[in-house]
Amino acid sequence: MVRIGPVALRNRVLLAPMAGLTDAPMRRLAWQFGAGYTVGEMVASREDLWHTEKSSTRRQQLPGSGPMVVQIAGSDPAAMADIARRHADDGAEVVDINFGCPAKKVCRRAAGSALMAEPFLVGRIVEAVAAAVPVPVTAKMRTGTDPDNRNGVAIARIAEAAGAQALTVHGRTRACRFKGAVEYDTVRAVKAAVSVPVFANGDIVSSAQAQAVLRYTGADGVMIGRAAVGRPWLLGEIAGAPEPPRQARWQAAMAQVQGSLELYGAKGYRVVRKHIEQYLLHLGHGSRMGEFNRLESGEAQLRWLGRLMQDDLERDQDDNETSAGACQRIGQDGH
Repeated sequence: MVRIGPVALRNRVLLAPMAGLTDAPMRRLAWQFGAGYTVGEMVASREDLWHTEKSSTRRQQLPGSGPMVVQIAGSDPAAMADIARRHADDGAEVVDINFGCPAKKVCRRAAGSALMAEPFLVGRIVEAVAAAVPVPVTAKMRTGTDPDNRNGVAIARIAEAAGAQALTVHGRTRACRFKGAVEYDTVRAVKAAVSVPVFANGDIVSSAQAQAVLRYTGADGVMIGRAAVGRPWLLGEIAGAPEPPRQARWQAAMAQVQGSLELYGAKGYRVVRKHIEQYLLHLGHGSRMGEFNRLESGEAQLRWLGRLMQDDLERDQDDNETSAGACQRIGQDGH
């Protein structure tokens, strides 16, 4: 069993924090389908943003979502310590620090993956946050600043020495953003260099790939990001659960809509569109995305999905019956 301080993970497949995507409904679904751990969307350390609607929503935790894990971003150690303390007071069980986001608006503030170029500041931030809260502190990082400067091992050692109790390493540098192939050599080197749990992250889209990454890197687990959007059952599958039946996958899409309405109110129907687009792709109905996106309420979306689910399941049943009948006839002809 992998532990992050006193927090025991039920398995070693984690849902990555993704701004605008891993909201409370998605985290709840991933947990219900078998994820070992989920991390909330990144929240800035600026005090003036604490009470904004966006920050408040990102901090929401729905029942049945597993341990409450928040991710914070910023570059001022004192501000990061203060925001971490607020989260802990609100019930956070783990605080994760973002040293990995390559978004320009984050890096312009010398936060996220921009800090891969500031090893001393990384240490000060982790030390300040770890001293401020009674819960475990973790960090998500990249392999370096650019392909010619892969300083991930040095950053990992600094973060561990400063108090980080687990590390997640995305297998690209800051300069690579999300382009090009992920490399796992640095992840492997980080795992060999530190004693805290290390999780491999980056373009892991299947159980077979996850197992290959774990074997190669020796990592304690994997963190799944974009591949889980519209497919929250993927984490459970990687952890060893069977793929859920088709009806359960349709019901997950509807639960995503319902959860979005629950969290965001009437405007939830707009927020959930990016999720349902991916569900439709994974369920083989990507051509219907435009039709779905023209719907103007959550209630309309639920009715539309319910009808499409019914048609899809009936068609699937007819196909199975046709296939079974053909097999039976072939068997009879064979006698």
